Amino acid sequence: MFTRIARRAFSTSKVNPYKVTILGAGGGIGQPLSLLLKLNHKVTDLRLYDLKGAPGVAADLSHIPTNSKVSGFTPDNEGLSKALKDADVVLIPAGVPRKPGMTRDDLFSINASIVRDLAKAAGDAAPNANILVISNPVNSTVPIVAETLKKKGVYNPHKLFGVTTLDSIRAARFISEVEGTDPTTEHVNVVGGHSGITIVPLISQTKYKTMDKTTREALIHRIQFGGDEVVKAKDGAGSATLSMAQAGATFANAVLSGLGGERDVIASSYVDSPLYKSEGVEFFASPVTLGPDGISKVHPVGDISSEEEQLLEKAKETLKKNITKGFAFIDKE
Repeated sequence: MFTRIARRAFSTSKVNPYKVTILGAGGGIGQPLSLLLKLNHKVTDLRLYDLKGAPGVAADLSHIPTNSKVSGFTPDNEGLSKALKDADVVLIPAGVPRKPGMTRDDLFSINASIVRDLAKAAGDAAPNANILVISNPVNSTVPIVAETLKKKGVYNPHKLFGVTTLDSIRAARFISEVEGTDPTTEHVNVVGGHSGITIVPLISQTKYKTMDKTTREALIHRIQFGGDEVVKAKDGAGSATLSMAQAGATFANAVLSGLGGERDVIASSYVDSPLYKSEGVEFFASPVTLGPDGISKVHPVGDISSEEEQLLEKAKETLKKNITKGFAFIDKE
C-alpha cells in the first residue's frame, strides 16, 4: 500500500519538458534545492554543477521516482558548458555562506567573482535562459550578472531575477507568530532589496495595518535581519540554507509556471525595474507577473504608510550604493 501511495503522489500529467540547471548544487543551499526541484513535476531534466560533489548528489537524487532525469557535472570535460547547454532556467546559489558578524556585503569580494564567471558561462551556453540569482549579496550580484551578459550581447532584463522570496517567507511566518495565525494563509508584500534595511515589509497593506507601533517596528526589524538569527544559531557553521532552498524552489516553480503559460503568476523579485530608475535605482524588488518570456509586468509598490515611505527612502539610498558596487566590479575589468 505504501509503495502505491508514494508512486501516486509522484505521478503527474503531461507537462512541458523544462531543463533546469543549478550552479553550486553541492553546497548547503544547493543540495536541498536540488532535492526540491527533483520533486517538482515541471522539471524533466535537472542538471547539477559544482566544483566537486555534484555527480554524487545527482546519483543520490536519481533514485527518487519522479519524471525527471538528473545529471551531475564538475569542471572536468567542459562540465559547466554541458550543464548549462540550452537550459530554460538557471539557478545560482554558488558562493560562500555568511559567518557570524558578516553582512551580505562582506561576502562581495569572494562571491562577485564566482557569480561573474558563472554568468559568462551561462551567456555562452544558455543565452535564452531565465537566470535566478541566489548568491549574496543579491543587491550587487544581480547587477554583476546583468553587466556580464550585456558584454556578451545577450542581456534580457525580462529573464534576470534576484531571488528575494526568503524575505516573503520570513514575513509570512513572523507575522503569523505575532498574530497567532496560520502562516500558510499570510502574505506580506516585501519590496526594495535583499539585505538589511533595503528589505521593506509593507505591513500597512495587510489586515494588520493597525498593529501597535512597538510590535510593528520589532516585526519589521526581525524580517529585515532574520538571517542573523540563523547565522547565530548555527554558531559559525553557516547561514540560512534550508529556508533559502525552499525560497529558491518556490520562486523557480513560479518562473516555470509562467513559462508553461499559466495565467496571473505573480511573485516578488529583485529585477531590472522601471519603478525608481529615474532616481538612480536600476534594480528593485517588487511583485512581477511571470509569463512565457519571463517578466511581463513589473508592479508598483502601491499605497504605503508614511513610516514605510521613510523606510523606502532609506532602502533606495543603500540600493544605489549596492548597485553601483556591482557595476564598478565589472567596469574595472
